[in-house]
Amino acid sequence: MEQMSLFSEEVNMGMPLASRLRPEKLDDYIGQEHLVARGKVLRRMLEKDMISSMIFWGPPGVGKTTLARIIANMTRASFIDFSAVTSGIREIKDVMKQAESGRIMGIKTIVFVDEIHRFNKAQQDAFLPYVEKGSIILIGATTENPSFEINSALLSRCKVFVLQALDEGDMIRLLHNALTDKRGLGNSAINIEETLLRAIAVFADGDARTALNTLDMAVLNGRIETDGSVTVLTEVLEQCTGKKMLLYDKNGEEHYNLISALHKSMRNTDPDAAIYWLARMLEAGEDPLYIARRLVRFASEDVGMADPQALQVAVAAYQACHFNGMPECDVNLTQAVVYLSMAPKSNALYVGYGRAKEDAKLMLTEPVPLQIRNGVTGLMQELHYGEGYEYAHDREEKLTAMECLPESLKGKEYYVPTAQGAEAQAAKRLEEVKSYRRALQEGGK
Repeated sequence: MEQMSLFSEEVNMGMPLASRLRPEKLDDYIGQEHLVARGKVLRRMLEKDMISSMIFWGPPGVGKTTLARIIANMTRASFIDFSAVTSGIREIKDVMKQAESGRIMGIKTIVFVDEIHRFNKAQQDAFLPYVEKGSIILIGATTENPSFEINSALLSRCKVFVLQALDEGDMIRLLHNALTDKRGLGNSAINIEETLLRAIAVFADGDARTALNTLDMAVLNGRIETDGSVTVLTEVLEQCTGKKMLLYDKNGEEHYNLISALHKSMRNTDPDAAIYWLARMLEAGEDPLYIARRLVRFASEDVGMADPQALQVAVAAYQACHFNGMPECDVNLTQAVVYLSMAPKSNALYVGYGRAKEDAKLMLTEPVPLQIRNGVTGLMQELHYGEGYEYAHDREEKLTAMECLPESLKGKEYYVPTAQGAEAQAAKRLEEVKSYRRALQEGGK
């Protein structure tokens, strides 16, 4: 028995670190607090043993497979791990027969389907009758939006849980656990600075599997000291990741300093500085989608109507980042950053909304003018809803003298266009509209 135990341990130690450390209990599971913390919906379902078929939707390496295995352990169910990449209709039917036999004998069967979005319609449909009969509890895992990738019939029978990328705190906990757990690296004396653990966490970008594999590789290539301990050096970690370990706290002051530098460089029409700050963020491990979201905001806040195309460019950059990911999307972001830097600038939209917001907060109960209310019922019409409404399309100029602001705000101006870029045309058009409307209101037809 002793020899068998030693042999099993050797086999286990040859497994990837992420596999060796896979938790078996919910209390050992790291991340997804919004689902599995005490009192949260999924945990309550598990504690009451009221599990139904479900879909786990989230990025790679966030614990979808691990959570499915824990569920199987907690519900005392048979667990069948199924890959959508290698399995076809025949394999599905064989597994379903096995599950049906188990149901007759009173055994629950959880069928976990990794990358379920890779199954075609016919393959997904093959699960339907067995899910409906309760022969199986289906748990599908996908990195793609299930609304588009899972058949509606199957999706309607599954509860969708959204799993999130692990945050930096979760990643650090995971790495410390790997260094102390006997199933992981706890049997060895390993010297690694906290800053390097943070660097691994940033590099992995929410993917626990990537973080553990990176740590494992760095330790295997670490410097062996005379006392037998292993020291992980910065240069070794850089070789393992293929990038400089530029320490960058995504939630700390430097994060906000750098995005501020990028934003203000673009506002100042300085494309060279903007590209530099963009590179600083990307090479330090910033999420490109975060930067892209900030560019979308900038396009309306600082460019606005001075160049209406700016928002389209920024949104296209966000989509390109989503499609390509790093490092390919770096040039997509660079294009957007340069475009926004060189675009004419106007903050008229930002200022205008700010003025309107202040008035709205002070007058949240200001009634909508009767003429622009929707009088869809007889009672509403009796109360004069819609009375006095003027249909702009009835006039050649597509303009009427009708007042659309509340009486207390009559004549208030929020959007004041500048003379920058294309906004000069908007300013000219708006002045023409206001002049014509004033003439109409004064009785000139």
